[in-house]
Amino acid sequence: MITIWHNNRCSKSRNAVCLLEDKNIQAEIFEYLKTPPTSEQIIDLLGKLGVEPEDLVRKGEDVYKTEYKGKELSYDQWIEAFVKHPVLIERPIVIKGDKAVIGRPIENIEALLA
Repeated sequence: MITIWHNNRCSKSRNAVCLLEDKNIQAEIFEYLKTPPTSEQIIDLLGKLGVEPEDLVRKGEDVYKTEYKGKELSYDQWIEAFVKHPVLIERPIVIKGDKAVIGRPIENIEALLA
């Protein structure tokens, strides 16, 4: 099963959904801004991505600039920040089994599906 962490307001995220549809791949769409992920889900996601929390941060978001920019946060503090402000999570993210990719560029998704 394929899962996509999706934000419908994001063109890159919409493009990822279209890519999956064009390939006739049914995916579970997880709208993480409407239903914020739990800390367990984020930890699991980081493991599948193989990245540190800082690698998942959208640094252009206002909440990042006002609350987190220039601060050194621990792993657990970043997890708490993502739970509190899911808009900080990079998007889209596509998960296939025990692997995941950030769908920027979209070729990352194509490589995961290959």
